[in-house]
Parts: sequence; structure tokens; C-alpha cells
Amino acid sequence: MALNLNDINPVTGLLNNSFGIGTYAQGNCTFPALVKPDGSVIDLSTRFVDTHAIFDDWARNFDTLVDINAKQDGDFHVDTLRARPPLAHPNLLCGGANYKQHVAEMLTKNKFNQHNRHEGESDEDFFKRNYALMEQRSREGTPFLWTGLHSSLTGANDDIVLPVLGEQPDWELEFGAVVGKSARYATVEEAKSLIAGYIMVNDIGTVDIFRRTDIPWGYDWISKHQPTFKPSGPFIVPAAFIPSTDNIRILLKVNGKTMQDWPINDMIFSVEQFLAYASERINLMPGDMLITGSPPGNGMHHGQFLKDGDIIESEITFLGRQRNRCVAEKPPDHPLAFGLWKNQ
Repeated sequence: MALNLNDINPVTGLLNNSFGIGTYAQGNCTFPALVKPDGSVIDLSTRFVDTHAIFDDWARNFDTLVDINAKQDGDFHVDTLRARPPLAHPNLLCGGANYKQHVAEMLTKNKFNQHNRHEGESDEDFFKRNYALMEQRSREGTPFLWTGLHSSLTGANDDIVLPVLGEQPDWELEFGAVVGKSARYATVEEAKSLIAGYIMVNDIGTVDIFRRTDIPWGYDWISKHQPTFKPSGPFIVPAAFIPSTDNIRILLKVNGKTMQDWPINDMIFSVEQFLAYASERINLMPGDMLITGSPPGNGMHHGQFLKDGDIIESEITFLGRQRNRCVAEKPPDHPLAFGLWKNQ
């Protein structure tokens, strides 16, 4: 199937011949759903207890969903529902340092990397060398991957709560994938068949509390997984509808100003390479969610971080849109035991 950017439905951002798989709520009722490009939503709860059940037998259930999409009209419209995280409790596989431009920029600016700069070398020439290193890494290196917490997931239009701890909450909009079957020691070619669908995730993190000086490896990633720090969805788009990712761009705005706008073909390692790498270290399971790292344009790059009242608008080609308001967390009524709370 050839991709046609002109065939994107303006209501949902889906291709007109595709559909999305999501989890939606109306009042106290939450249900798995199929989302049509025009925004009509089919309640799937009579067939599946949740979306995890869909991916547990993906090959068979995808055919079932294609049949449902062809034969049934929607029960609701997305505008009348609250989008929840498409998967409630996936294992999260978080990729980082995966865009050539972004990593080369970080290496050029990072004060801890200045010992690698040649004497008298300009920023431009240092950046070119760092970019060349990333091209070499794509040929010879290995992905950078860690695991995350599904308790950090929130809906595509839910508020992002900015925690008491930390002063620099940052955005990183990322292209993600959902695994459709178990695998161990998959080759890169075999890993292609593991991809059930694609999803958008904003990988929020409080960057000023990442760095540690009391341990040899220097970083602590747990603050990337605070509550609401992973807006996901609004839906998962089956991979069969997106056979090529060449035209996909990541776009994020803060208060209407474009901060990230970058093609995913600048990734150092592909989804397939990440999954093959992961399968050598863990047992991949249906419903596992991989996010593949951030392109350039995060808050650290702009010298601007999220604050109370900010509005984040996000979009990835074919994968829908997110809109999140940032709200400050209410401080606890006692000092934080190990935190850097200014009132402690």
C-alpha cells in the first residue's frame, strides 16, 4: 500500500483506509475500542476484555478487527469520550540517544564531552565530527535501552502533573511500537514480524535530577517515570496500514510555538533493530511497548522547560494528536525525605 499524505483524515489524523485501537472512557465505563478515521468509535468490550487481549493473539484478532471495521458503524464519537492510555499495563522499553542530529548536538554542547574537542575546533566542526560518530554508531554500535513503568502512562489529552521535585521538566515526543507476539533471540529481519502497530508517546522527564555524582555511572532515570509523564496514544495504528515510515514526522508545540519538527528517518537504530537487541536480553511479550528516542528540539535544547499552565500539542504523522495541559503538583504537607525541595 502506497502512503499518501493527502489521504490523512483531518478529524483524527488517521489515514482514511486505516483504523486505530484505543481505550476510551465514558463516565465510569472504560472499554477497548476501534477508532475509524472520521472519529467514530466502535465499542469492542463484547469481544475483548481490554486491548491487551487484542494483542495477546494479534494475527487472528487483527483480521477480526478488519472485519468489524468493514461491517459496523460507530457507537460513539471520539469528541464525546476520554482517551485513556491505549494499553493499561504494558512493559515499557525506552530507547534513547537515537537521533543523529539530537545526539550530535548534545555531544557538542555537553560540558562533560569537551575533552574530546580538538584544540581550537569550532562548534560547527565539532558537531560534524560528532554527527559522523553517530553515523558510525548506526553501522557498528548497539541501541541504548532501559525499562520503564506503566504507572507513568496517561491519556492523550490528560493533564501532565509537574512534580514538586525538580525544576526542569522536559518534553520528548517519540515514535513507538507495540509488540504482537513473544520472541527471544530474534534477528532484525524476524523482528519486523513482531510489530503489531505504532503509537505516539511523549517521554517527559525532569532533567535536573537525572545526574548523580555519588554513583559511578552518573545517571538516575527513575524520574522519567513519574505519574502522567508518559502521555500515550490516542490510539495504536496497526503496522499493516503503515508499511513505510519514510514520510513520518514528529511535531510538538508548546503554547503554540513549534519546538520539535523532525523526520523519524534520522533514527540511528530502527524499531526492528531495537526489538532484536531487546530480545537478546529479555523475553519480548505481546503488548510490550517500545519508544524509540527523541529527535532534536527538547526543552534543554531551547533552554525552556515546562511550567504550570503550559499547553503541549503533539502530532506524529498517521498516529493522531495529543493535547496536554501542564499543572503543578500540590506539595506534600511534610518535607521530602531525600528530595531537593526548596522549602525543606
